[in-house]
Amino acid sequence: MIAIVAYLIAILFVLPYIEMFIVAGRTPAELLDQNLFPKSFSFSNFTTIWATGFGGNLQTSLLVAGGATLLVFLVALPAAYYSARRRFRGRTLFLLLVLATQMFQPAAMLVGLQREFIDLGLPTIMSLILINAGFNLAFSVWILNAFFSSIPVELEEAAMVDGLSRFGALLRITIPLAMPGIVTALIFTFISAWNEFLVALTLSLASDPDQRPLTVAINGYIGQYSVDWGHLFAGSLIATIPVIILFALIEGRVVSGLTAGAIK
Repeated sequence: MIAIVAYLIAILFVLPYIEMFIVAGRTPAELLDQNLFPKSFSFSNFTTIWATGFGGNLQTSLLVAGGATLLVFLVALPAAYYSARRRFRGRTLFLLLVLATQMFQPAAMLVGLQREFIDLGLPTIMSLILINAGFNLAFSVWILNAFFSSIPVELEEAAMVDGLSRFGALLRITIPLAMPGIVTALIFTFISAWNEFLVALTLSLASDPDQRPLTVAINGYIGQYSVDWGHLFAGSLIATIPVIILFALIEGRVVSGLTAGAIK
């Protein structure tokens, strides 16, 4: 019974994507028809969309989301590990200040951010990487700090007694055990950067149309007097593929991270 309910809920979540796929496959003559399935299905919207510069937009989004995720990982991991293992003076204040940055929204500082990065003269992609990493860093530090704190320090001490350095114990013991938290932080950062629209729209206005992120490019199919529904839905479906691939690749790491490193 539970499985049946789960499948029904899954179907409800999949239905919008099926509808988007059907609309993207309709010919212009059948676009406004009320029938559930088109009389003739065409993949032209999925092929002609690349002529609009969609490939460049996809590459830009991958660079921004991937770069922000990598930067967050490199900064949040050592910060969370140190704050979890060291009881230094001002530790609580440091964590509270990190959490306070999560309260700021990019929209509230959009004008200041735009002026700052214009004055710095950084490329649009680099600016978007830094902004997305900055606004996702607090969440990653807190969730990783919680995971590192839950791992007994005795496991690292036993590994160091057996000859490992602290860095080696971190790599071979602590990180595998904290992998679910690391994956959660990375997925959150990647999806947040992948879906970000407002800052990307503002900072990429001066960029070439084919070098703007996907969210901005997809919004471009909505005109003042008409909407290119075919390319809009086709582009939206294509934009979900990298996220699906990411989940498919990382899901196994989550399961292995639950058990790796705990048994010597």
